[in-house]
Amino acid sequence: MQTYVIFTDSTGDLTPALIEQAGLQVLPMTFHLDGQDYRNYPDGREISSRAFYDKLRAGSTCTTSQVSLAEYEEAFTPVLEQGLDILYLSFSSGLSGTYQASCVASEMLQERFPGRRIVSIDSLQASMGEGLFVYLVGRRRLEGASLDEAVDYARALAPRVCAWFTVDDLMFLKRGGRLSGAAAVAGTLLGIKPVLHVDDEGHLIAMEKVRGRRASLDALVKHFQATADDISGGTVFISHGDCPEDCRYVMDKLQALGVTDLHQGDIGPVIGAHSGPGTVALFWVGGPR
Repeated sequence: MQTYVIFTDSTGDLTPALIEQAGLQVLPMTFHLDGQDYRNYPDGREISSRAFYDKLRAGSTCTTSQVSLAEYEEAFTPVLEQGLDILYLSFSSGLSGTYQASCVASEMLQERFPGRRIVSIDSLQASMGEGLFVYLVGRRRLEGASLDEAVDYARALAPRVCAWFTVDDLMFLKRGGRLSGAAAVAGTLLGIKPVLHVDDEGHLIAMEKVRGRRASLDALVKHFQATADDISGGTVFISHGDCPEDCRYVMDKLQALGVTDLHQGDIGPVIGAHSGPGTVALFWVGGPR
């Protein structure tokens, strides 16, 4: 019998099929593009991934905002009224104030529903790294884990989800303050592609600089081989910013290594606004990050 519901936010970039498989509720975050506000629904009902990235390539700028306290209240209240508890798995606190906002909302709601529990856990991840974390916790719930068991599992799992990215257009990292203007220009001229990862505090950190797109994609596979707990049997997620051919290249490499539980999705607008078109990101359970 279900006693709790797992919520997360749309920055996990999970596909509708994966959301259903893990029995999750997803709160869409908001982004502002060309003078209009959109909700980042997993099914892309307000703007498709392709249309979003086409706008970025055409020069549009995009800003994002976190889930508001009112949105948490609107989503959580009906569940609490049904006598169910809530486990909220959030976007990395190293990249957003979403986790902190969820804690504030939880405290407010627990005053109204003193008999209920609301637990917020920081995924320390973004895109399908967050998605992989949430998916695995959701599967545990469906296997019968109690709220306390799911919480313990999530807290142990969070530091073990590995995330490595590469981007194609350095100017998006420049806009986000993760690369200086001079470095972005020089890197573009020299064909330098950064390889980044999410560190133990949930921050996105540049780790390597390689020359050429293919080398940057190969670097993702190299780090997977070096740190994955289970190369052939583990669940692996991969997401991309409207560059399906490059994503397919990495997937082929992984499948050649024996990976069978491999799931692909799009990098949604909230993350894609900062990483840009041409980003490829790979996620697995292992360590060290």
